[in-house]
Amino acid sequence: MRSSILIIDCGSSKVVDIEKQLEAINITFKTKKWNSLTARELNNFGGIIISGAPILLTETNPKPYLKALDFLKTYKNPVLGICFGHQLLGILHGAQVSLCKEDRNWQEIIIEQSSTLFNYIRKPYRMVEDHTEEVTLPEDFKLLATSKVCKNEAMQHKIKPLFGVQFHPEVSERGGLQLLKNFCKTCF
Repeated sequence: MRSSILIIDCGSSKVVDIEKQLEAINITFKTKKWNSLTARELNNFGGIIISGAPILLTETNPKPYLKALDFLKTYKNPVLGICFGHQLLGILHGAQVSLCKEDRNWQEIIIEQSSTLFNYIRKPYRMVEDHTEEVTLPEDFKLLATSKVCKNEAMQHKIKPLFGVQFHPEVSERGGLQLLKNFCKTCF
């Protein structure tokens, strides 16, 4: 089982796209709702992907999500947070979420620091956005990428294998697929 990925479904309609992309690169996975996780099963996976969600953290009480995902503070295997998952990962490590300019289109991603996440992706880096909130950079993370509409497009923990992206690689064609492949390589 350690050679598979756990997808934590936070309610995004794009979870099926994450599943399709993992199937395309021959990665086995299991999808579980965010509120049905058990601590015992978490270490059975080589890594975790946290999906987006159809809610705004600035308008919703995040405590149930933060409680369910609190294990991420001490989790040893790689984690990739996408959109809402990226924001939750940030909040769990001391960041703040705020409203930003709505973006539901392709956006050029400006790389600030190199990371395995962006290996083998052709420039310019263009990814699909679907958000109206952004998260600040937590203290123990380094900023990987920005864009014209979002200061924290991608981040990585300075020591742990924790990654977050504000954009949606699961619907960003070839570049997004490569990013997911790069993440999976860190898991196995």
